[in-house]
Amino acid sequence: MSLRRRDRSRGQAMVEFALIIPIFLLFVFGILDLGRAVYTYHTLNNAAREGARVAAVDQTLTRIQDRASSRAVGTGVGPTDVSVDYRTSELPDDEDSCLANVGTDYPSPIGCTVIVRVELGFTAATPIISNIIGTINMAGESSMVVQFGCQDPSVLVPCPDTD
Repeated sequence: MSLRRRDRSRGQAMVEFALIIPIFLLFVFGILDLGRAVYTYHTLNNAAREGARVAAVDQTLTRIQDRASSRAVGTGVGPTDVSVDYRTSELPDDEDSCLANVGTDYPSPIGCTVIVRVELGFTAATPIISNIIGTINMAGESSMVVQFGCQDPSVLVPCPDTD
């Protein structure tokens, strides 16, 4: 009689394990995906900050985009995912209100605010979770005041080194 009970309890434990393990694994992989999402969010913000640092002294669009995309390590961000916006202090809500000043001596872009935005669609690595939540649009944004007007490094006064 005790032999039958031992066999039943062993089978019962296997059934309970089979019922619990998928939920446990989904929970573990959900934590890993959450960690990836937090990493991606912070990386996008850091990339935007690095792009804004370049834009404050060098308004060359390709350099800004290259710097920001190179700092977004492991996320798959390319230069086309980086947008740059110059705004005047008089019209801070109007997009590109200071863009006409960039690349000119007068009026100078110095004093304009540059806003660098890095965008990415995040997808969870776990198929079940990605089917449930879909793609999450993430963005990092940073703004700085233009300190030095330079868009052409071949001029007599070269752009400051931003490395």
